[in-house]
Amino acid sequence: MDIPQILISLFVVLFAITVHEASHGYAAYKLGDPTAHALGRITLNPIAHIDPIGTILLPVILVIMNLPPFGWAKPVPVNPLNFKNFKRDNLIVSAAGPLSNLTVAFFALIALIPVKQYLYYSSFSMLSGLALILYYTILINIILAVFNLIPIPPLDGSGIIMGVLSDEATQKYEQIRPYGFFILIILLMTGLIGRIFQVIIGIVNSFIF
Repeated sequence: MDIPQILISLFVVLFAITVHEASHGYAAYKLGDPTAHALGRITLNPIAHIDPIGTILLPVILVIMNLPPFGWAKPVPVNPLNFKNFKRDNLIVSAAGPLSNLTVAFFALIALIPVKQYLYYSSFSMLSGLALILYYTILINIILAVFNLIPIPPLDGSGIIMGVLSDEATQKYEQIRPYGFFILIILLMTGLIGRIFQVIIGIVNSFIF
């Protein structure tokens, strides 16, 4: 990627993870937990969500490695004791992040369709830049959503899985939580997650182009 593409992709990553975390906090607030609201985390101001490693270092490293950037922000604090129905409400809060990213990707796709059609007949440079921003918005938001839906703690997929498991199965599932981060590192190092991302890139590119 050239410099403009790098800057655009990093900006989109920052926007995507900000929307993701703010959505978690908003869902929790609507379900009776004011923790994130009290700490000022239900906001689209990225400064409130920045994690030095997940928001800055990892996306930059991935760009340097010529891989699609993604990352994470500081997790929004949630107090499940404030929920009326723990399993149901925890599932909703967990799903809110990935769903927000898929929603952003959908609207970016809707916006890209007329821009792409106009560019077919024109080479207007500002619209070319807009098309690039919309393309990365679609791609990165889908990648972030799919990554977070992996059912390994502490990713959102684990919260969704626990929302549908029985209490006994949930207790057994929770036993992998201390090892979740190491499992994710192994999946990253073995290239399995990278291959999933390449599939997503291929699907998005074939659909758009």
